[in-house]
Amino acid sequence: MRRGVALSVASFVWVVGIPLAHAAIPWAISLLGPRHGWTAGRPAIWNLIGLIPVGAGAGCLVWIMLLHFARTPESVDWELTPKYLLMRGPYRFTRNPMYVAELALWLGWALYFGSLGVLFGFAVLWLLMSSVAVPREERALAARFGEAYLEYRNNVPRWLGKTLARG
Repeated sequence: MRRGVALSVASFVWVVGIPLAHAAIPWAISLLGPRHGWTAGRPAIWNLIGLIPVGAGAGCLVWIMLLHFARTPESVDWELTPKYLLMRGPYRFTRNPMYVAELALWLGWALYFGSLGVLFGFAVLWLLMSSVAVPREERALAARFGEAYLEYRNNVPRWLGKTLARG
């Protein structure tokens, strides 16, 4: 597939799919139960703290999108494992910045909406990412990039918590 077509499809996913999955769905879930901290249809001040991880997650997703768009080759094969290994930008701090950003969105929405249902959704999403998605991706990246990925994996944490890569 040509680069322009691939970027158009990817743009649609990033502009429509991700907001639907990580904003509209948490909002809809929040309507199913009580919104703790809300009065007269408005969030309490402590609920507004949830907008901090929402903003951070959204900003990180935009950063990731720009990095991937810049690395998109002239011809694109649709595969689950990319043909390039990103190790800059947010990938210096975590091997899974997209998942971290998506989880930040869900946690932020749970706080903002004061919703136990959205918090449960956050927990389920984290569990699926930790036990299914990330291990599958790590095996695929190790198979594709070999020693380069293994060195990256040894220097950058799966989630967050360790400092920048050594050296």
